[in-house]
Amino acid sequence: MNDQIVSTLKQKIRGRLVSPSDADYDVVRSLYNGMIDKRPRLIARCLDVADIIAAVRFGRDQGLPIAVRGGGHNGPGLGSCDGGLMVDLSMMRSVRVDPASRTVRVDPGCTSGDVDHATHAFGLAVPFGIVSTTGVAGLTLGGGTGYLTRKYGLTIDNLIEADIVLADGSLVKADKKEHPDLFWALRGGGGNFGVVTSFLFQAHPAETVYAGPIFWEAAHAKAVMQAYRDFLPTAPEELYAFLGLKTVLSMDPFPKDYRGKRICAVISCYNGPRTEGEMILAELLKTLPPPILNWMGTMPFPAMQAFFDPFLPKGLQWYWKGDFVKSLTDEAIDTHIAQAAEAPSELSLMHLYPIDGAVHRVPKEATAWRMRDATWSMVIAGIDGDPGQADALKRWGRAYWAAIHPFNLEGAYVNFMMEDEVQGRVQAAYGENYQRLASVKAKYDPENIFRINQNIPPARY
Repeated sequence: MNDQIVSTLKQKIRGRLVSPSDADYDVVRSLYNGMIDKRPRLIARCLDVADIIAAVRFGRDQGLPIAVRGGGHNGPGLGSCDGGLMVDLSMMRSVRVDPASRTVRVDPGCTSGDVDHATHAFGLAVPFGIVSTTGVAGLTLGGGTGYLTRKYGLTIDNLIEADIVLADGSLVKADKKEHPDLFWALRGGGGNFGVVTSFLFQAHPAETVYAGPIFWEAAHAKAVMQAYRDFLPTAPEELYAFLGLKTVLSMDPFPKDYRGKRICAVISCYNGPRTEGEMILAELLKTLPPPILNWMGTMPFPAMQAFFDPFLPKGLQWYWKGDFVKSLTDEAIDTHIAQAAEAPSELSLMHLYPIDGAVHRVPKEATAWRMRDATWSMVIAGIDGDPGQADALKRWGRAYWAAIHPFNLEGAYVNFMMEDEVQGRVQAAYGENYQRLASVKAKYDPENIFRINQNIPPARY
């Protein structure tokens, strides 16, 4: 590709076109997951929809691999590619709230923190994840679970419409009336169908919450996991509580006496008055030994969303393995505890995120995301700041997953799948919805232009 061809794209976009010769190339191409190092041929830093259209058409016409980066939080590093074109949407971060309809329109480069900032002024929130640096686009297209999910459903259950640039460079709106097949596929099918340029979400009341983590020493992990398993189905949907096997980090604000200790944690968020939240959690706590740390308190909802941000900056080494979980047997609990004890770093963890309540009230066939009868989404995350730990993180994550997978369902949340996942795992994630997704892919992206993702090849492939 010569300079003259590249200059044609420069002339067609308002944003910058970054190449390896630019001084900030390494900064711009850097990914959230420091374990992944990719070198795109070009990076189109789009400022508007016209830029996205021009970039997609250019990449298609030049036969370049096209990767799409939204908020830039993708664990598998699928927002970039080697030798291709990165369509970088991270400069597009406008959020527009309509308090009358309780809806919010979100640009594709936004993080959940951007949206929380805008909606909180009106006492509203959209069900997103548990870290405010998470990109809205990738989270949504994969499904989206978070602190409001038990009451209000997945992120995709609150998606009203999306504008999307297709592989041919055209722009369409997808909702329940216009391109309903595409709208169905976008809700869980990942980035397989085009570049979403705008999301419209339903927001819900969420202002001040009773939230925070509670830690028990690892010696009590089995009792905590059993109590949590039995308590969760009885808890009102306003309470979201996930479970973690973790280590107390050797940093502020954690007490020095507990740093480096293995723990079992329950991290909760009650969207309601403190007095009610305390009464509900008392039902769990009364059956358990005293925790070593209880940081439950009243805070603005965005503060809870950002609670873990200081501990997870961009550039750490990450290796993820996921599964969906139907039941948590005592034997599975024993396996979790044994595997978690071998964690290679303080940041490495296992989390169980609830998949129940409002999620179960949506039929399996209503969206591409099909695991509506699961009870939890599990993630094993090997995390460390030292690149020299990369192999150890992978070994631990793979060994833990191999030991616990026999207790779990087939398939996993696609946002917890690394790029090395086999195609069969992707198919298992969608189950009976997979063939329908492949047909939608064939209609809207027959040449599989958008393939740098947890890919669903067109049906004819």
